[in-house]
Amino acid sequence: MSVPFFGSGAYVYFGETPFPEVLGVPLLVFGGFVLLVGWYIHLIAAPPAPTLREGEEIIASRHPTQKAAVMKILLGLPFLLLAGYLLFLTSVPYVYPTAGFAVGLYFFSTGILTYWTNSLTTYSITNQRVISEFRLLSLVRKEVPMDKIRAVRESKSPIEAIVGVGNIRVSSGTGAGLEILIRNVDAATDFAEKLRQYT
Repeated sequence: MSVPFFGSGAYVYFGETPFPEVLGVPLLVFGGFVLLVGWYIHLIAAPPAPTLREGEEIIASRHPTQKAAVMKILLGLPFLLLAGYLLFLTSVPYVYPTAGFAVGLYFFSTGILTYWTNSLTTYSITNQRVISEFRLLSLVRKEVPMDKIRAVRESKSPIEAIVGVGNIRVSSGTGAGLEILIRNVDAATDFAEKLRQYT
C-alpha cells in the first residue's frame, strides 16, 4: 500500500517537475509511514484466545473482514491518479488536483486505518459473554455478560452492504451500560443469531 506514494514521491522529487521538494517529500514520508506501521502490524499477532472460565466454551469467533477496507482503498486510488494526471499532464488550476488529492487521500487513509484495525481485532461469543479484543501496543478487552445483554442491533453502511459485511451492536441497557460494537464481520446476521440464542 506504500508503493503508490513511494513511486509518485520519487517521480516528483527526482523528475523534472515543478516544486519537487514541496510535493515529493510529503509523499515519500507518507509512504514510509504506511510501510513502517504496516510492517509493525504484520509482526504483531492477533489477540490470543480469551481465557475461559469454568464451564465456558467458545460458540463463535470472528475477525473483521477486510472487504470494506479494501473497497475504501480502491475507491481512493482513482482520485489520486486523477490528481497526478491533472497536476503534471494538464494546465488546469491547482485547486482541481488538490481537491482530487484530498478526496483520494481521505478514502485511502481511512481504508488503511480500517485494514490495520481489523487485522488486530477479534470478536468471540461464548456461552457466558461477548468479548471484543484489540491489540496494538497493549491488549484492550471489552466484554458483556450474556445475562446483562438487553439489545442486539445490526447495521450496514452503503459500502458494507455492497461488499456483504455488517456491524452488530451489543448493549447491556441504556445510559452508562456496557456496549460492544462488532464491526465489519461476514455473515453478520448469522453471528447475531448465535448471540441471540443465548440472551
